[in-house]
Amino acid sequence: MSSSKTGYHHGDLAHALEVAAMQLLERMPAAEISLREVARAADVSHNAPYHHFTDRRGLLKTLAERSMTELVDTVRRGAEAGSPRAALVEAGGSYIRFAAEHPNSFDVIYDPTVCVPGSPTETMAPLIDELETVLATAAKAVGLDEPEDVAALWGLVHGLGTLSAAGHLTLDAALAAFGATVDRLI
Repeated sequence: MSSSKTGYHHGDLAHALEVAAMQLLERMPAAEISLREVARAADVSHNAPYHHFTDRRGLLKTLAERSMTELVDTVRRGAEAGSPRAALVEAGGSYIRFAAEHPNSFDVIYDPTVCVPGSPTETMAPLIDELETVLATAAKAVGLDEPEDVAALWGLVHGLGTLSAAGHLTLDAALAAFGATVDRLI
């Protein structure tokens, strides 16, 4: 017997659970989201999530993968800006903005217990590669073509995004700091 209001049967359970989980992630940290909470939000029985997620860690991996997809898409769109400088500033700015505007999504992406450094999931690995490629391409276009340059830029946007998400820097201050640093580097 179902504990949901509308019954257990669902047209696309996997999609409904993922949408419900992502909506919860907008409101609360991943550490506070349980499979039972996802079931409640999707209006399905409390056992329904186990048909899609093997366990809570499976849920968190899915949240991280979906969040990383959004981050990569956002950074890629930023990198399509006009001039090489604008592309780098917009790509980095998009990263910072994502961290500040979606802190729970950002946190689950980089949670080392979810996305284990050096051992990403089959879904996460190409997303990480794509993010690195987008940032590297934008950096190379302005003459920052050493691997250390790309690592430094990633560290810079990640740090500024983290500081902004935590309230230590306003989003405007973080974006201005990144733009000014890029200008000094190039």
